[in-house]
Amino acid sequence: MASDPTSRPSLTLAGKAAIALFLVACVGGAFYWARQRHVLPDRLSAGVGGKDVEVGIAYGTEKQRWLQWAVEQFKTTSEGKHIHINLIPMGSLEGAHAALNGDQRIQVWSPASAVYKNTFVEDWQAKYGSDPILKEDALALTPMVFVMWEERYQAFQAHYGTVDFDTINRALHEPGGWQTIGQQPGWGLFKFGHTNPGDSNSGILALLLAGHGYFKKTDDLSLGDVTNVQFQSWLGKLESATNSDSNSTGNLMREMVLKGPSSYDALLVYESVAIDYLKNAEGRWGPIHVIYPEYNIWNENPYYILNASWSSDDQRKGAQAFLDFLLSDSIQKESITHGFRPANPNVPTRTPDSPWTKYQPNGVKLDLGKICTPPKAEIVTNLLASWQRRDASH
Repeated sequence: MASDPTSRPSLTLAGKAAIALFLVACVGGAFYWARQRHVLPDRLSAGVGGKDVEVGIAYGTEKQRWLQWAVEQFKTTSEGKHIHINLIPMGSLEGAHAALNGDQRIQVWSPASAVYKNTFVEDWQAKYGSDPILKEDALALTPMVFVMWEERYQAFQAHYGTVDFDTINRALHEPGGWQTIGQQPGWGLFKFGHTNPGDSNSGILALLLAGHGYFKKTDDLSLGDVTNVQFQSWLGKLESATNSDSNSTGNLMREMVLKGPSSYDALLVYESVAIDYLKNAEGRWGPIHVIYPEYNIWNENPYYILNASWSSDDQRKGAQAFLDFLLSDSIQKESITHGFRPANPNVPTRTPDSPWTKYQPNGVKLDLGKICTPPKAEIVTNLLASWQRRDASH
């Protein structure tokens, strides 16, 4: 009998099963890749070939103890097993110059302050023709403080009535030194220090806050202010007797604590650095007193993910992952033990065990006086030029 031309070969049971499995695999695969399209751009995934990536962070040493601790904690996370953080200690301006000069180790620049940011951006744009910063966020806040050995602070305060750049300038030029200031000839001359403004943000801030104090203003300093003949003469006198050899605020404070009053009577440093060393100082040379300048400024410890040609997408994602980790509640809480004020608003600072409670007898306090406006690039440039010319002449 002739076959029916409309009939089709029937599928076997095995054939039906194979087709069913194929359809399930197609649907499942489509669902998986649809999810991956949303996951990969936001996070560095270990699924990117399962490969490791290194992220270099040029950072100011005032954050060293906290960041080293945070890196060890990060290693215990799933992301930290594939993202390796290379901490590169550098003075804040030193890190900026290294990035500008193409140091390929650096994916993130994290200075103590944003005071040099505008100058860095202008220099990068002039050299590379693009914006240097892909992402930025504040890690922790800290103001500036004077630190002075308690016994010498009491004598200084009794003689001058206050600690500021003007009285420090006067003390530096007292012919009899501590004999005139506090009837203590054995203490020698008054010794004051801050970091090198050409290498470190805190050095620039010393010049900047000296200017705000001189003109008694919180608003922007103008070019007319910083080039004012009387101000230039006063600042030159201050800086001529100030030790500004150190390129690191942390190292400067460490030297004061290690060597005692024979090295420095007073410094200008970050509050976080002062707090981090208060306990060590008391056990060696006696207590240190913390004094807040009347005109102060916030240092945000910014974290800049750089738009550098040598950084891969995986490195940029790794830098973002570590930033998210640093801003988490537990890591921010640890920053308090090192004297930082958390950038994460969920983490409280007014607690019984906080440094601002424990070290109140040393002068540490949460509330500040007058907060100054961050400077424009031209102000930083001219203050630096003025300082460098003075330094070159000595």
